[in-house]
Amino acid sequence: MIRFYFHPTPNPAKVALLLEEARLPYELVPVDTSKGEQHRPEFRKINPNGKVPAIVDTQGPDGRQTRVFDSTAILLYLAEKTDAFMGSKSDRPELLSWLMFIASGLGPFSGQSVHFQFAAPEGLDYARNRYRREAERHYQVLNDHLADREYIVGNNYTIADMSAWGWLERAPRVMKGAEDPLGAFPHLKRLFQTVDSRPAAARARAVGKDHEFKKVNDEETKRALFPSNYPLEAK
Repeated sequence: MIRFYFHPTPNPAKVALLLEEARLPYELVPVDTSKGEQHRPEFRKINPNGKVPAIVDTQGPDGRQTRVFDSTAILLYLAEKTDAFMGSKSDRPELLSWLMFIASGLGPFSGQSVHFQFAAPEGLDYARNRYRREAERHYQVLNDHLADREYIVGNNYTIADMSAWGWLERAPRVMKGAEDPLGAFPHLKRLFQTVDSRPAAARARAVGKDHEFKKVNDEETKRALFPSNYPLEAK
């Protein structure tokens, strides 16, 4: 059994999609990051970095319980566990390269673009422009790569496509104010629509819907989500 520590944000969404695609049985464990539940000692034992997603596999290697944290690590672990969505052996270098491109580039710059456009105080125009433009640049890199191919790696749907889907679903926020957020990136838009049309994507979107996560962006939320913004003595 997989215990899946979840909040409805892009990185957990990738893992939800793989779990649904692979039809792996899992127990959902909601972690309300707006309430600071990711900082609780019991969760820090699972992910010392205090972030979701994370999983605990009660039947890990050699039958032992094991933890895995960070969405890319989880995607690789579960794909290897199920021997699915990895592409061919010859695709492995490309798969790893694009997974890391998303993990270290497209994802973080998209997240910072959202943060500075929606959460940061006024007067930070340089940062807003910087992260928005870098998000667009990463979109363009992946869009160009997809010009002559259906999927990111090889000829088949893989965890690289799932990883991209998790963040592309938030394109309306990354590209704040754009009438068609992916309109300037037609190949990327096609990939997103291809993945989004899969039945597992609909099931992944429904994960956690029966749990009432906090939606109020008050002082507690800001301190929970951005603790490094506050002096240690003020936490």
